[in-house]
Amino acid sequence: MKTIGMLGGMSWESTASYYQLLNTGIKTVLGGLHSAKIAMVSVDFEEIEKMQHNGNWPAAAAHLIAAAQSVEAAGADFLLICTNTMHKVAPEIEASISIPLLHIADTTGEKLVSDNYKKVGLLGTAFTMEQEFYKGRLSQKYSIDVVTPNSADRQIVHDIIYKELCLGTILDDSRAQYLRIINGLKSQGAEAIILGCTEIPLLVQQTHTCVPLYDTTAIHAASAIAFATSSNT
Repeated sequence: MKTIGMLGGMSWESTASYYQLLNTGIKTVLGGLHSAKIAMVSVDFEEIEKMQHNGNWPAAAAHLIAAAQSVEAAGADFLLICTNTMHKVAPEIEASISIPLLHIADTTGEKLVSDNYKKVGLLGTAFTMEQEFYKGRLSQKYSIDVVTPNSADRQIVHDIIYKELCLGTILDDSRAQYLRIINGLKSQGAEAIILGCTEIPLLVQQTHTCVPLYDTTAIHAASAIAFATSSNT
């Protein structure tokens, strides 16, 4: 079994979900008393959040590069960046380590293609919904048409992530807002919805809507389990 590298803490709420999913998945695949071999560095999200909202992406990249190098030094065979938004600096991180980076947009794109979806809605932080590092990758590599909410609804989605979900606050009213926005994306032709922030599945699950949801945390973790248990180097 390969050692999974986790770059976590963004936020720790969703990193905890990753840890549980990885260990549950390894146990399911290997049985017995097996659990995941993990090397993890968990950063202080307060520091990263300030860099994000100040637009200081070079500083954020440098911070995460140092953390990723520590994960590699701890013996990880490959790396997960346990957040969608910070894949904005994935190229810089990937260039600074010698182990493979399992990109969350690629694992999601591959799953969407295998399920024959061509047009999807994307929910996430404003950075993820508005910038090209994520939706552009889905479009260019996987020929997926990505639609996002209008400006006002993007702000609602973003604020709920940072002001509630990252703090572990789950509110029914916020879930109702998300479901309204999901239905709006469906009316724009979205065949499925990407939950493109690792905190969103804490609030919205498939049981809440008939619109197909793609939980990027679960998809990313499943790909990591497959990679960790494969015989490929």
